[in-house]
Amino acid sequence: QVQLVESGGGLVQAGGSLRLSCAASGRTFSRYVMGWFRQAPGKEREFVSAITWSATSTYYSDSAKGRFIISRDNAKNTVYLQMNSLKPEDTAVYFCAAGRDIVVLNPTARAKYDYWGQGTQVTVSS
Repeated sequence: QVQLVESGGGLVQAGGSLRLSCAASGRTFSRYVMGWFRQAPGKEREFVSAITWSATSTYYSDSAKGRFIISRDNAKNTVYLQMNSLKPEDTAVYFCAAGRDIVVLNPTARAKYDYWGQGTQVTVSS
């Protein structure tokens, strides 16, 4: 069992930066692929980024590529999402997720992840 708690969301102006954190409980955190998804009002939850347990592979959506950086610290049971050059269209609730190695077959697929956090709100003003 893994419990996930996101933090770091808030209100930021366009062009600004935020760093989201996701703290995980459980001793097996290092075995999980970790992902970030987001959901804007009235829209489907969409993939943002993912990272393998060893951090040797990372994945990004087209919208995140070049602006967001995912990383993890297995000693701290924490995964991060550094978001730069934020745009109003990045406004959403951001969710952290954990899944087994099978996630790497399609890291964008929500169904592949076993555990989810409650989300943290990110609002980007124009």
